[in-house]
Order: sequence, then C-alpha cells, then structure tokens
Amino acid sequence: MSDYLFMLAGGTLAGLLGSILGLGGGILIIPMLTLVFGVPMREAIGASLVCVIATSSGAASLYVRRRLCDVRLGMTLELATTLGAVVGGVIAGLLNAQTLSILFSVLLIYTAWTMLRKREVVESRGASSSGGTSYKVAHLPLGMGASFFAGNVSGLLGVGGGIVKVPVMYTMMGVPLKTALATSNFMIGVTASAGAFVYFSRGEVHPLVAGSTMLGAFLGATLGSRLLPKIRAEYLKKAFVLVLIYLSLEMLFKGLGLRLAF
Repeated sequence: MSDYLFMLAGGTLAGLLGSILGLGGGILIIPMLTLVFGVPMREAIGASLVCVIATSSGAASLYVRRRLCDVRLGMTLELATTLGAVVGGVIAGLLNAQTLSILFSVLLIYTAWTMLRKREVVESRGASSSGGTSYKVAHLPLGMGASFFAGNVSGLLGVGGGIVKVPVMYTMMGVPLKTALATSNFMIGVTASAGAFVYFSRGEVHPLVAGSTMLGAFLGATLGSRLLPKIRAEYLKKAFVLVLIYLSLEMLFKGLGLRLAF
C-alpha cells in the first residue's frame, strides 16, 4: 500500500513538471516506476500513457479558457500524431529500442542547441485560434510530419510527444513558446489515448499502478497549469532545454545498456 502512496507523490511531481513544460510527465514517470518500484518496462510505459492523459486533461481545459492554446493548430497536427501513436504502439514489441534510443538522444541534443540559439520574438499573450493572434503558422507540412514522428515516440516510449512537438512549433512553425507549450498539452491527451489503448489491449496496463500514478499526475497538472501564465517565457525555455539535455543522456545510456548515476 505504501508503494502506491509513493507512486501518487511521484505522479504529482511528474504532472507538475509535465504541465509546465508541455511534456506530459512521462520522462519522470517511467524512470520512477522501473528504477524505484521495479515495474516491468512495458507496464511502466502503459501507466505513463494513462498519466499523460490525466496530465493533459488537468492542464488543457484551463489553457483553452485562458486562450493560451491554438486549438485549430492542435486539432490539425493531432490527425498525424494520433496515427503515429497507433503505429508506434503496435510495433513497440518489434522495433530495436536500443538503436531508437541512441538516435533519439542525438535528436534531443540538436533540439536543445537549436532552442538555445533562437530568441523569443513574439510573446503569447491572449493568442488563440479564434482571432487576435499575433503570429502566423509556417511550414505546416513539416509540422504534420514531425507530429507523426512525435506520435511514434509517444506510442513506443510512453511519453507525451511534446518533447518533439514543442520545439518544432517554436523553432520551425513560428508559434510563440507559451502557445506551443499550451497547444502541446492540449494535444498529448489524445495522442496518449491512442497509444494507451494498444497497451491496454495487450494487458500491459496495471490498474493500481496506473491509477495511483494517474491521480497524482492529474493533481500536479492542475497546479502546474495555474503556474504557467505567471512564469516568464525565457525561464521556461531554459528549463525546457535542461529537461531535453537530461532526457538525451537518459536515452543514450539506455541505448548503450547503461544507467545514469543521477
């Protein structure tokens, strides 16, 4: 019973971080479940996807009400992301995860470097898809392709896909950072639902593990969504880059069969 309470606490922390950074919290949930509680990897991925749904639900509704989220862009990109999530979930047991982890690590390092170089030109203040926007979305086909890849990553690795979608929207599509973060949170719940269904159909979602962690993730996401408008975009970018660097190291060590010491 105590393990499930600790999972609840860990899920709260993951949900808080996930809602602020647009990541879904999976980058913390999977290491926590596998390394601390000894949950099998596929069950940890299934639980993480369920938690991503809760994180998105807790944050997205508030972002939409505050007009931080570009709903039209999110719905468009989600078409490709959902398809990618289903494909990723189906082939999760067949793909060489070590090779994917190493390649993904390289991608994350490059993304972090790109975000550090790019300056925030337009702040998202009251921007929405219903009018009054102060930016124009660019390179939509590129965004669709990246969203399909993000869905693959979500289905394969149990993360929300925001780790790919946020940098693409911000650095390539001209979307302000706060809007990209809020739109990512709006999208990742649908993405994770598609992937979670595949894992659930294979019996790889443990109800108590997923339920305890999901409740914490929902509470953390609700708190994080209230803090986001009060945080400067420059601080968000620095925090996001740090998360990217840590995740890249984690994925690299996983691909090499090693384990991070921190």
